[in-house]
Amino acid sequence: MLQHPLIDKFMGTDSTAQAAQTAPNDAAVMEEKETTDHIDSASELVSELSEKVLSWWDHLVLMLPNVFLAMVLLFAFTMLGKVMKNVSVRLLGRVSDNIAVNRLTGTLVHLTILTLGVFSALDVLNLDKTVTSLLAGVGVVGLALGFAFQNTATNLVSGLFMATRYPMNVGDLVETNGYFATVEQVTLRYTTLRNFDGELIVIPNKSILEGPLVNYTERKERRVNLSVGVTYDADLEKVQRVVKEAIRTCVDFDRPVAVQYEAFGDSSINFVVRFWLPDSDHKRWLEARSDAVIAIKKAFDREGITIPFPIRTLEFNTPLEMNKNSSSAQKES
Repeated sequence: MLQHPLIDKFMGTDSTAQAAQTAPNDAAVMEEKETTDHIDSASELVSELSEKVLSWWDHLVLMLPNVFLAMVLLFAFTMLGKVMKNVSVRLLGRVSDNIAVNRLTGTLVHLTILTLGVFSALDVLNLDKTVTSLLAGVGVVGLALGFAFQNTATNLVSGLFMATRYPMNVGDLVETNGYFATVEQVTLRYTTLRNFDGELIVIPNKSILEGPLVNYTERKERRVNLSVGVTYDADLEKVQRVVKEAIRTCVDFDRPVAVQYEAFGDSSINFVVRFWLPDSDHKRWLEARSDAVIAIKKAFDREGITIPFPIRTLEFNTPLEMNKNSSSAQKES
């Protein structure tokens, strides 16, 4: 084969030109291939999502009867819980006078029925695993809440104890934590009182259970104590008789009236009148005390018995010197 430099030069130039034309074609092919791969991936993702959504939709359509039944069950158990709460409170009211216990029992009945309704609805929805998880998680959640809300848990336990064994009921007149009021409501967490000024008082059950409590209603009777004083020259036996007769005119109760002397005061001989009322109503107690004061004062005025004013006797070791000039000036003025 003949070779010539010009021929070799011409052939080399032609090969370079062909290589330069082939390189852009390969890049375009690669870009087209990558674009095709992206489109295929997106198509597959859309297809998977569509299949998933359609699967969910089909499952939802199939579960519609169960969902409807679960809602009906939940509504029915809710209404049943309210009805059973009212029924239980009424039935317990016939055998128990403790209103707090009756209300607490009704609330527990309502919550129990409502809990059964929730688990029944979950079972209808074929969420057995969810029910099992909820039951298993109740203990863990309860333990965590117990540490997080210790005061609230203490009040709940105190409320349960107070509702069952504590000597206090709705409507009782009590004195606790510095408050003198009537019990309006005893809940699981707090107790509501109403004082005689119409103010509402809310006290945590823990404070009531741990502190002192005076119940003025528990005995159904109440005593009035009235302090009185008479002069030193009074006939003490006569005073006793007059006071007892005066009290019997304003109090109709068969329990005896006690008149007991206490001490020698600065200007009087002091004694206490004690008499009982047939009920513990505070308004009646206030009226009886007021009537007793009026009756004793009238009886003393009628019998000539004196209730002395406070007297102070001043004694001087040296005689006082009177200034005659100042005395005469005072008389002239």
